[in-house]
Order: sequence, then structure tokens, then C-alpha cells
Amino acid sequence: MQKLAFFILFLSVIGTGDKKNVHRIDEKIPAMFKGNFVDDYGIRYVVSDTMFMQLPRTKYHIIKWNVKDQYIVARNDNQNPGEGGLYARIDYMQFSNMDPWKWGFCLSVYDAKTDQIAETTAKADRQNPMKGCNGFPFSRMKRRE
Repeated sequence: MQKLAFFILFLSVIGTGDKKNVHRIDEKIPAMFKGNFVDDYGIRYVVSDTMFMQLPRTKYHIIKWNVKDQYIVARNDNQNPGEGGLYARIDYMQFSNMDPWKWGFCLSVYDAKTDQIAETTAKADRQNPMKGCNGFPFSRMKRRE
């Protein structure tokens, strides 16, 4: 197991020549954003360091967490119902006094041709979470029991 972890770390440092397989997570992701969740529309999610899954079929392979600016850059899974193989930016924010909703996310870009385009194209308006996601509200998330 240690050899596999070292190999993955080694590839992420030197690169593989294929950007789709490079894993660039270099920040500690807060535990509150990882786990099993349900949003205010009843949709279920599983979020880890490397995957943002909207169940049952939509997967985003995380290539970058920007904890300071609160967004994720990810590659859409090739088997997704739409935009397979393209790139997404998922902005997120914490909520206060909104129990049981602890945080929310905005799929601010979902069809960029590169990860750089996804990262720089769209930014959500966290000052207005009810309309700050391209005119729509952030999806509110709570832990699934």
C-alpha cells in the first residue's frame, strides 16, 4: 500500500504527459465537505478528496481543490449523461444558522474544454446565494443519515 501511495504521489509531482490523469490536490480538504450528502432537492451525493458524485450516474474527477477561494476543478467522467470528458468548476460555501444545511455548492461551469478554462471562466456570487449560481440558488447540502 505504501508503494502505491508513493507511486501516485510521484506521478502527481512529475506528471504523466496526460493531464486528464494528473491529480493535483495539494491542500487539506475540510472534513465537513467530505462524506455522504443530500441536497434540498433530495438528490444524493458522495464527496471525497478525489471524486464529487451526484448519484446515481454523474461523476466529477477532482483535479484541484482551492480551499482558500472555495472551489473545485474537476473532469467530467466520460460516462456522464452529459458533457463527458469536459471540465467543471464547482464553487462551494459554508452556511451559518441554516441547520441542517451546513454548506452549498454551485456548478458554475460544467462544459469547459480545459481545466484552466473551467477554473477561470465562472465564479459564483457567494454574497447572494439565492441567485448567485448563474441566476439560481446554491444547492444546500446536509449529511445523509
